[in-house]
Amino acid sequence: MAAAPSQTILFIILLHIFYIFAPSHQYHPLDSLTPSEFTQIRSIVTKAYPDSSTHNLTFQYVGLEEPSKQTVILWLKNETTTNPPRQAFVIARIDHQTHELIVDLSLQEITSKRIYSGYGYPMFTFEDQENADKLAFTYPPFVASIRRRGLKLEEVVCEGFSVGWYGEEEEEGKNNKRIVKVMCYYMNGTVNLFMRPIEGISMTVDLDEMKIIGFQDRVTVPVPKADETEFRESKIKPPFRQSLKEITVVQPDGPSFTIDGHMIRWADWEFHLSFDVRAGMIISLASIYDLEKQQSRRVLYKGHISEMFVPYMDLTEEWQRRTFFDAGEYGYGLCSMTLEPLRDCPPNAVFMDAYFGKQDGMPRKIPKAFCIFERYAGDIMWRHTEATIPGKTVREVRQDVSLVVRTVSTFGNYDYVNDWEFKQSGSIKVTVGLTGMVQVRGTTYTHKDQMKEDVYGTLVAENSIAIHHDHFLTYRLDLDVDGDANSFVKSKLRTTRVNDGRSSRKSYWTVDSKIAKTESDARIKLGSEPAELLFVNPNKKTKMGNLSGYRLIPEGVTGPLLSSDDHPQIRAAFTNYNVWVTAYNKSEKWAGGLYADQSRGDDTLAVWSNRNRSIENEDIVLWYTLGFHHVPYQEDYPVMPTLNGGFELRPSNFFESNPVLKVKQPKEEFSP
Repeated sequence: MAAAPSQTILFIILLHIFYIFAPSHQYHPLDSLTPSEFTQIRSIVTKAYPDSSTHNLTFQYVGLEEPSKQTVILWLKNETTTNPPRQAFVIARIDHQTHELIVDLSLQEITSKRIYSGYGYPMFTFEDQENADKLAFTYPPFVASIRRRGLKLEEVVCEGFSVGWYGEEEEEGKNNKRIVKVMCYYMNGTVNLFMRPIEGISMTVDLDEMKIIGFQDRVTVPVPKADETEFRESKIKPPFRQSLKEITVVQPDGPSFTIDGHMIRWADWEFHLSFDVRAGMIISLASIYDLEKQQSRRVLYKGHISEMFVPYMDLTEEWQRRTFFDAGEYGYGLCSMTLEPLRDCPPNAVFMDAYFGKQDGMPRKIPKAFCIFERYAGDIMWRHTEATIPGKTVREVRQDVSLVVRTVSTFGNYDYVNDWEFKQSGSIKVTVGLTGMVQVRGTTYTHKDQMKEDVYGTLVAENSIAIHHDHFLTYRLDLDVDGDANSFVKSKLRTTRVNDGRSSRKSYWTVDSKIAKTESDARIKLGSEPAELLFVNPNKKTKMGNLSGYRLIPEGVTGPLLSSDDHPQIRAAFTNYNVWVTAYNKSEKWAGGLYADQSRGDDTLAVWSNRNRSIENEDIVLWYTLGFHHVPYQEDYPVMPTLNGGFELRPSNFFESNPVLKVKQPKEEFSP
């Protein structure tokens, strides 16, 4: 790959289209639901409930009901001639009750139905949120409060927040409704509304009845100024930073990857890419071709974000319930955004759309929800200079070119840039970048010296406190290293003293490895001591006798600081450990439970793990939580530079030797 002038970009894009999309796409059992399938599902469900117009039927979640893992693997091996049935899992609200439905698209009927009566509620839909936000503008007490503050009603924007659970018992008549708290912002000179909160006013909205059932105007606080909050390039006033010269990466011969339906093939990798309204991007069936063994070897059956816990540390009345479960309450996929070519993704990127079912069951398109591109940023895959041979210097260097799949999800103020990166070395790197706006609370303070009490954050501008908070992203990683029978090995690096006189050294370190027998053996809080965390196949060994494996390499380690008896942490007990390993169970997808809204922590990863099932030489699942404790700084205002975190899944005795030793250098188009 080489630098090229901007006028070649259009040609390259057209070349991408020609090279990438293979014409042989066939049905795949893990493909996302299609627009026509969403329409079929809607028809089947509404026919089963013919009085839906009076029953107030809404589709809260519609997703693929995957075939069993065994069925998919047999299908991939061509050991079955019949395609697995296409089914959907539907969560619907009917007459204020939550219904779980399995819809069979081939039979054109509901094959399973159940009314859920436990704690918690399904995901919000866009329509839930939009309709709740509109109610304030025709509610006289709210209108009066806005006018009393001297604000223009037409410049107000409102947003609903989940309310969580704080020990309320349903029999007491508290919190037994699907509700949100609605709070508002003021534009009037800016589109950066999150920098201009209207403090003191809150409304409680019953989502099923879609009406305001509670209103409070507790205190009047100055609305932060609009000055210096602008972030749009076309609106920012000079002076500007010095511009850089144009930089672009293009591939004159076209890309090295192909897309066949939802299957992506690049270098020695192949994997399946799909979309779910709750999980967002899903990577499945990731396999890598082993040149020495002359076969494709499976690494990952399925990987995706399972939950994201974002608690704020502000104890004031309107803020204390801001402890969000973004995937389970708002939908990581539902909040996926259209990617902007040349800004969100480089010129050599290829885009794919995604679809989800709206509240009425009809399909909705997210254009350019994914981008796929090859990355080369000048990194080195491997190199060595041999300078010890007299009179001779040997130098070998290989460029590190990788394949990236990207999505962006925006939850109100925050944008999350999600990358899955496949490397020629066999590694998979998963990265999330946090950007967007920090949440700001209005205050009377205009200088730090005025503050005498704990204000729960940082004064980043006059009348603006950016609140301390956390981000915990839990990934479900169904690793199948050389097959589904795997074990989890924790290897501790231990200091050993030398006391027997065999060396002048006083100490060295060694590795103590232990195979986890049950789930309780595999709960790990990282950071207290050096450790290697491996998934191995105990039935496959290298020629040297080492177990075939992959290891988890975290980029950083963060754990929760909330007390274990704090209700948000009870609900988010899945963050108590950075690493969990559980026995495979198809139904155990969502670390915070299937019904995260107002959940009580009774259906989480922490609860499942207490079953203490056997995980040695079994089909097992790795759960990894990466986290950020975010103390805001003035540089985060008015828009935050991206903060990255992630982890790597790296081959560990999986290959007989360096798998990229025989990688050829790409054709060079430029030399200095």
